Order: sequence, then structure tokens, then C-alpha cells
Amino acid sequence: MRIACLGGGPAGLYFAISMKLHDPAHEIVVFERNLPDDTFGWGVVLSDETLDNLAANDAVSAAHIREHFAYWDDIAVIHDGVKTVSTGHGFCGIGRHRLLLLLQARARELGIELRFQSDIPDTAIDELRREFDLVMAADGLNSRTRQRYAEHFNPDIDVRACKFVWLGTHQTFNDAFTFIFEKTEHGWVWAHAYQFDADSATFIVECSEATWEAFGFGEMSQQESIAVCERIFARHLGGHALMTNAHHIRGSAWINFPRVLCERWSFDNVVLMGDAAATAHFSIGSGTKLALESAIALAEYLHSEPDMASAFARYEEERRTEVLRLQSAARNSTEWFEQVERYLDLDPVQFNYSLLTRSQRISHENLRLRDPQWLESAERWFQQQAGNEGGSRAPMFAPFTLRDMRLANRIVVSPMAQYKAVDGRPTDWHFVHYAERAKGGAGLVYTEMTCVSPEGRITPGCPGFYAPEHEAAWKRLCDFVHAETPAKLCAQVGHSGPKGSTQLGWQEMDAPLAEGNWPILAASAVPWSDRNQVPKAMDRADMDRVRDEFVAAAKMAERAGFDMLEVHAAHGYLLSSFITPLTNRRDDEYGGSLENCMRYPLEVIRAVRQAWPTHKPLAVRISANDWVGDEGVTPDEAVEIARLLKGAEIDIIDVSAGQTSTRARPMYGRMFQTPFSDRIRNETGMATMAVGNIYQADHVNSILMAGRADLVCLARPHLADPYWTLHAAAGLGDSQCDWPQPYGPGRDQLQRLAERGEGWT
Repeated sequence: MRIACLGGGPAGLYFAISMKLHDPAHEIVVFERNLPDDTFGWGVVLSDETLDNLAANDAVSAAHIREHFAYWDDIAVIHDGVKTVSTGHGFCGIGRHRLLLLLQARARELGIELRFQSDIPDTAIDELRREFDLVMAADGLNSRTRQRYAEHFNPDIDVRACKFVWLGTHQTFNDAFTFIFEKTEHGWVWAHAYQFDADSATFIVECSEATWEAFGFGEMSQQESIAVCERIFARHLGGHALMTNAHHIRGSAWINFPRVLCERWSFDNVVLMGDAAATAHFSIGSGTKLALESAIALAEYLHSEPDMASAFARYEEERRTEVLRLQSAARNSTEWFEQVERYLDLDPVQFNYSLLTRSQRISHENLRLRDPQWLESAERWFQQQAGNEGGSRAPMFAPFTLRDMRLANRIVVSPMAQYKAVDGRPTDWHFVHYAERAKGGAGLVYTEMTCVSPEGRITPGCPGFYAPEHEAAWKRLCDFVHAETPAKLCAQVGHSGPKGSTQLGWQEMDAPLAEGNWPILAASAVPWSDRNQVPKAMDRADMDRVRDEFVAAAKMAERAGFDMLEVHAAHGYLLSSFITPLTNRRDDEYGGSLENCMRYPLEVIRAVRQAWPTHKPLAVRISANDWVGDEGVTPDEAVEIARLLKGAEIDIIDVSAGQTSTRARPMYGRMFQTPFSDRIRNETGMATMAVGNIYQADHVNSILMAGRADLVCLARPHLADPYWTLHAAAGLGDSQCDWPQPYGPGRDQLQRLAERGEGWT
């Protein structure tokens, strides 16, 4: 084949090398617009796994690369005057300039033609397509090839919020990947620094756009900009200067990072690679890794598949999964740095943990494998903050106090509808269901949404707090749980609003009853769907009556013996129908602005708070995102909602999302709603509960240790395993959880099996 490689960076050179190794008869030309010794970066980071892949592909170049690597195992975080070091991370760095020279030498050795100062204009790419059998475009972030055939590649470019500049220094930072956070007169500025040879390090300076503008970096020359950065980080540079090699750029060389994602990577005989195809933010250091491993894969497929089209198809299929996985991690990391000012008031221990786990590639137990000593010290700190001097147990087993209620641990059994009530009365099903989960070790057990009136039920099978027999049934449960377990009980009270009078959960969810429907209420006459009945828009009399029903329900929950109460103001039910503009169409003082939309929910909540004992905590569940863009409640507005609830003496926010509209388009994934809890907690100072696809002890411990929530709610895992908490404790080697006394032999056997790395089936 005659092959043109557009771009003489790592992707272009290594693809050319890999193709030649497969078949020396290939005629390959690498076109590079710059000189051989030009480079516009400092160091690059590769993992041991990538080095092994390079060695398997080309032992010669891999050996030369290894000779020039700087290795480090530590991450140092300098924040609030404290330097925290953790180990076991395993990084390798090499200067980009050195890497390019090594790959250029290897390419020449294999007979590859390198044409430098060959600036290929857009119009010439069409000619190259005719002249060469294959055009591999690794022409970078601002790829002309991608732009030329944009209608075929369909690129999606997301320009991120922070500004950064890529610099270098002869301060080497003691062989640790170092993050430095400095508070300045114009805001926070931070640096990502890592060594890449004996006397040089990359030094990336980053800040918010607001801070960048306040400094006036955009109007400065490169040297003026560098001088400011040297002043900011003077005490960390040890007298060394900061340097730039971007002399070709006018101005200060600060940019916003563009996340590039293409729908397709190939068109006819053209294929994209490296940053031309996809980018990964520098904060996870995987751009060069992706480029080199993609080069290996494409070269392999071009020789294993029957034709070029098949090779391109397999290349996209096989590599896209890895690229998207890394881009997902990079997005998490990018967003963490974009929002870092929300975390800078955290204790250095928690801040360090938050930084280390920001991409979700490093979990709690993975961190234990990397640096058990540091993690043990962090766990001990977490327990001490919780008032427990008992050692270094996992965060999930730290106690937590709200008003006079003290929980034994941070695990919450989420409210989960059972649809088993009869005329609002809980049955033996409810007693057994909730009692088992209280025996299972969770610190707090929620009952399902319990309705304040017959008309406020979601389905005919929903329980209530509006008749004497309801109170008696709930009291029986509370008395048992308090007598036999250390668990606390929370009653969730609510009114179904526009989602009322619907079928049982295992029938057709949120669909109206086949017969026997009752009248329903809402903020406005907006039905849940075209099939559901139109609710009555509440008038003042309705508001007064429903408010009083909430108060009566709260008083009944207190008499029954519940330890905590939660008002359900999420998921499209009655109070939620006021909060979200998707269903609130009122033109009076209860509609329009967020303040107006919150007026009636706050009226109800304040009335409940007044009726509920002052020594017992009160929570509110909210939908922090309607998942319909700016038309509904957004995460920004959720922060303001939380502030309003804080002013109403709410003790903790149960942060859920969605279920407010049939138009919602949620972004599902592991712990997918936790970012909303994280933001509310760290921007308002309120305690929060995280919910949503959390199912492993690792998830729970990571959320708590990073300060993303104070309590963690698990729903489906507790349906599958009422003893989830006790089983998780055994798996973590924690023997301090209280088991029911009759179950001691089972506890002992489970712990013995766990110590041997076994389990039971």
C-alpha cells in the first residue's frame, strides 16, 4: 500500500512504524508541518500497560523509550498549606520532544519517508486521497482533515470551561505527580506538575475563566503571563523559572480544552487517529496512550481483515469502547477541576481523597491496594470527624447524628413502594419487609411514601397516615424495630398529586386505573400523560386542606414512634408539581419564578416542621434535575431550592432526580445522581443523601469519603438482600456490626468464609 500519514506526532509516526513492521513493502510518507525538533508540549505520561503493549508491537523502539523514562509512584497534593502524599499510582513520563526524536529515528531506520515543513492545505487532502491508497490523519486537535470531511465524520466539539497554559520547568517535584492549589487575589489557580526527565517537568497552570479574566491574562504577552504564574507558584518552584516552547503563538498561549468526539472515524480511504478523532483531558494523561494503542490496533486490522473497509469498521468498533471509557473518566476529571472551588474548603484529607477518586477510575478499595497506609489514616480521620475514636473502619460504618437521632452507620434503605396496603393500612407484608431490613444492619430504614389522604394515594395499594388503624400498624413496626435492632425508622409522607389514581407497580406504572379512579389534584390542570386524567388546579381551600393533612400525618408518624420524617417533594407528585415549571402553569403568587413555585411546598414543609418534634430530624426529597434541559428544574436551580429548604430548618436533603415528566431523558449510569448531592452539599453546606444506581460497598465508601454525601441510599440491593449491610461488612473484614443475637452462628461462619476469600451460594 501507499500510505500518507498526516501529522508527525506520536500517532502518525507510530502508525507508520507499525505498518512497516507488518509489511516492509508498504510505501509510507509522514507529512509534518513543523521542523523535526519542534514540539508544543513538554512531557507525556504512559502507563506500564501501554509500555508492555509497545514492547509487544516493536521491542526496538520500546527499549529506546524505556531508557528515557522517568518513573514515579506518588501523587502529592498541596492544598491549604498542607502537602499530602499517597503512593502506589505507577506513572511513567517522557519528554514529548525526546519521544518524537526516538520515533523519527525508528521510522527512518525502517525506510519511512519523513517530510517536515509540509503544510497540507485543506484542498490538497483530496489530491492525497487520489495519490495514496490510505490517508491516515493524525493532524491534531484542530484537524484540517476532520474539518474537510466534517459531514462524514460528524464531529462533536465541546469547549470546556477552564483556561490552561502548558509550561515547563527545571523544578522536578521529587518524583511525584504534584497538584498545587493557590488562592490569589483574583481567585484560585492550580497546577498539574510532573517530571519527565532528569531535570525537567511539565507544569500546566489552570484556572476558571473568571479568574483568568480578572488577571488579564488574555491581554498579556507570553512572558508577562509566565511572570505572573511564577509569582503565584514561587514557593513551589524552588527558584526555577517557568518556560514555554509555544513561541509560534502570539499572546499568552492560554486555551480552553476542546473535548472532541466523532460519530465516525473513517470515510472512503481516510481514517482519523489521535486527537483528530478523540481527545482526553490532560488531567488524566491518556491522550498519547490512546494514540499509540490506536496505531497498533489499526495496523493490525489492516493486515488481518479482508479489506480496508472491514479494517476501518473493526478499528472503530474495538477502539471506540476504550476511547469512550477514557473520555468518560476524563469528563469526570475535567468537571471536578472545573468545579474545584466548591471543594477547596474541605479538610486536606478529604480534599486529597476527592481528587484521587475524581475520575471514578480509582475506587475506595482500589486505593487501598495502592496505598493501604494512607487510606487507613484517611478512614481514621473520617471516623474521628464522626465522633468515633474506634479506629479506621470504612466510612460506611461511621455514625451520623441529625438533631437527637444518632445512626449507627451511613447506610439507608431507600423508600420503595410495596403496593401491598389495604385501604391505606399496612399489612403483615409491610411488617415483615421493614423488620427484615432493620435487622439487616442498615443505620436508617425508610418506609415507602405514605400518603396523607385516600385521594393522595398513588395506587390503591399505597399505605397511609390518615386512619387510626394505620397508626396502630405503624406503631407495631416501630416498637419491634426499636426493641430488636439498632436501626432508626424514617417515615416518608407525601401526596400523589397528578400521578395519583394509578395502577400497581407491577401492572402498568403511572397508568390510570381500569375502573374506580378518584379525583386528583395538582398545581395546575396538567395531566401526567395524555392517558391520565386531568387534575384539578388547587385553589386556596385545597391548599389549606392538604397542608393540614400533611400536618396530621406528621403527628400520626410521631405517635407511631418514627425517629425521622421526610416530606416527598420530588418525582412529579403534588408538591413537586408546584416546584417544576413543567407542570406549574399558575399565574398567581404560586407560579412563575422559582421563589413563587416554592411558596406552597415551603408552606407545607414549615407547617410540618412546626408539628414535628424539634428533637427529631426532618428531611425533604427533591428532584434536582428534571432531565428536560432548561425547560425544567436544572441542577443550578436545585442548589437554590436547597438553600430555601435550609432556611425552613430542614436537616438533610434527599437528593433524587427526574420522574417529573414523560419527556425526561435521564443520563443513567453508576451513581448517576450522586453529582447532584455532591453539588448541593458542597455549595450550600447542607447535609445530603445520595441515591441512584448505588449498589456496591465501594460506591458507598467512595461517596462518603469524598464528601459527596452524608448518607447513602440503596434501593434495589436491599430488595435482593435485606442483609446487604451485614454482608458488606463481612466482605470488608469488619466484625463490629451488630447482628441479631439468634443469628450469631451465621455471622461467624460468614466471617470465616470471608477471611478465606470465599462466600456462600
